[in-house]
Amino acid sequence: MTLDHPQLVKSLRLAYSAEKAAAFAYIGHAGSVKSQEEKAAIKQIEDDEWGHRETVLTILEQYDIPISRYYEVKYHVIGKIISISCYVIGWFMPYYFAGRLESGNVCEYFVMMHYFNDLGITEHDAALYEMGMKEKEHEIYFQKSLETNRLLPLFEKIFGWGKESSYNDIDLENRYSLEASKAYCRKEKR
Repeated sequence: MTLDHPQLVKSLRLAYSAEKAAAFAYIGHAGSVKSQEEKAAIKQIEDDEWGHRETVLTILEQYDIPISRYYEVKYHVIGKIISISCYVIGWFMPYYFAGRLESGNVCEYFVMMHYFNDLGITEHDAALYEMGMKEKEHEIYFQKSLETNRLLPLFEKIFGWGKESSYNDIDLENRYSLEASKAYCRKEKR
């Protein structure tokens, strides 16, 4: 079966490659922190990103969607650059920009669910829901790590993400069920 939905195909291909960039970035991020607890938490996030990549690959293969060589090279380079930069830009910025990135990534998976549902396909709903929720957990980890940092209000004002703001409408404390999750991320550009 092929997918007659160019935006969904593009989203899947992009997600597959961007997850590699994120995983590479977290390798450097974990390596740059001193606390063993922080290293372990960031390593778990890296492992989650590799898992998401595998899940997206399974979906790509199911619909005979080729991996984008362009995205693979682009996000490989981006991930490696971010990974190396974690060793030189200090503690705050890797945490801040990781949280901001994760915040935006949450809706990517729910929007893909909407796209699939538009085509009458619901078999990927559970996997997409779980990946979206996992990205939200990552966002919350970084938010909590930064919540008392004196730089956070300034960065939140400049970049629009922080203690009081997010790029998604998901509340982990009151999360919707899989069935009700169709309401998430409806304001995202489609």
